Amino acid sequence: MTTLGEALIALLEAHGVDTVFGIPGVHTVELYRGLARSRIRHVTPRHEQGAGFMADGYARASGRPGVAFVITGPGLTNAITAMAQARAGSVPMLVVSGVNATPTLGKGLGFLHELPDQRGMMEKVALSSTRITDPRDLPEALAAAFHLFSSTRPGPVHIEIPIDVMANPAEDLAPVLRNPAAPLPDETTIAEAARLAREAKRPLILAGGGARKAGGRLRRLAERLGAPVVQTANARGLMHGHPLAVPASPSLKAARALIADADFVLAAGTEFGPTDYDMYGDGGFIFPANLVRIDIDAGQLARRPSKLAIQAECCAALDALTGALDAATSPATHGEQRAAAAREAAWNEIGAVMHAQVRVVEAIRDALPGAVIVGDSTQPVYAANLYYDHDRAGGWFNAATGFGALGYGPPAAIGAALAVPDSPVVCLAGDGGFQFTLPEIGAALDCGANVIFVVWNNRGYREIEASMRDVGVEPVGVSPAPPDFLKIAEAYGIVSERLDDIGALPDALRRARASQKPRMVEISVE
Repeated sequence: MTTLGEALIALLEAHGVDTVFGIPGVHTVELYRGLARSRIRHVTPRHEQGAGFMADGYARASGRPGVAFVITGPGLTNAITAMAQARAGSVPMLVVSGVNATPTLGKGLGFLHELPDQRGMMEKVALSSTRITDPRDLPEALAAAFHLFSSTRPGPVHIEIPIDVMANPAEDLAPVLRNPAAPLPDETTIAEAARLAREAKRPLILAGGGARKAGGRLRRLAERLGAPVVQTANARGLMHGHPLAVPASPSLKAARALIADADFVLAAGTEFGPTDYDMYGDGGFIFPANLVRIDIDAGQLARRPSKLAIQAECCAALDALTGALDAATSPATHGEQRAAAAREAAWNEIGAVMHAQVRVVEAIRDALPGAVIVGDSTQPVYAANLYYDHDRAGGWFNAATGFGALGYGPPAAIGAALAVPDSPVVCLAGDGGFQFTLPEIGAALDCGANVIFVVWNNRGYREIEASMRDVGVEPVGVSPAPPDFLKIAEAYGIVSERLDDIGALPDALRRARASQKPRMVEISVE
């Protein structure tokens, strides 16, 4: 007899899943029945939040949905933070959980891990939450989840299976495999956008995380128009080293001035969130009157004003727009000069302290070309989100924008390393945030995720301390004592070293990469 738990594993394989992150428990034992005989790799984090963050990092690095298995009750509530981060970051994540036996649900009888309404709670965080009570419903529930991941703005999806249903017979459940397509751009709207672009003297492109897969298309359109490309944090790497690239946050005055001067602004895959466009909360970003937006999600397009809205996946929309520009369309003059002036002004604007912190990130990039750098909320990451040009599309991401969960970096880097095992993967975290998920370094060792953990140790939450001082609040609670990270690494069997000189970082990174094992490098910051 094939059980529902075994059928779940087979169906996930049919959808191309090769990795599941989770911690087994008495409420998910039956989900694991078929796992050992499958081709799916199981990775055990030290906390369910880590499972969610690993799934997030895996999804961002691979472009495929990350999958997590968690128990009912505390397992799922532990994963909520990671699910909320995935929703804010438009990351495809499937979370499969148990739930108590069907006859007990909602009755408050005090069963182990009981919640009043687990699915109701999930519906507030996940894009959807489905309870499987009949095994025949499972193929369609999975098909709906994977359809959502591919056809609209992705995020976390939750499926729960009661413990009395997991072991039920589930013979001959065939996978429901669709070929979902994102909405195609409207031809009339594309033609109007092309007309506006042709008439522009000072065109500009804003690129967000939704354009991550459209690097070549973005460059072709930018060159055709002579348009500088301002990239939010999640779009860094799309235009590395290009003379039209402006790898600077739109929260900076220099980038805002460039946007304000433009007579045509194309926004590709950006939600205009305040953590990208108004991180200082000064209200200084003004929506351009001549804004054309591209977004896969109709709801997202409706939230912000624009002259034209193109609902489509970025690759298709950029292709269509480039194709609609006739051969007589010539690039605007001075595009490269405008971009260069904005780069210089943005760099000067962030100042010497942040220059030093950006140099740390650049040292990582230059020592390990093509690396995936996964950040936590820490000073060099904040600085680089303001101004930094990465050399790999999709290779710079962190939790310092959007939902902003501390502790994201270490487990997300583990997920990324498993997704792209041949690429260098670096986690850049502060001593404060690293302690949120520090035990996950053990999971890296278990699963052979060759992450280089770089710890920026300034002995506390220095950004928060500075924020308190800036508004006249006496700092309280911002100096949690860090542990001896090297001794903790040693306890896990991970080789580590401490640097007092930033200049020694490149060689330390190259040594760590050569080892082909998880490594830790601590930077002691005064």
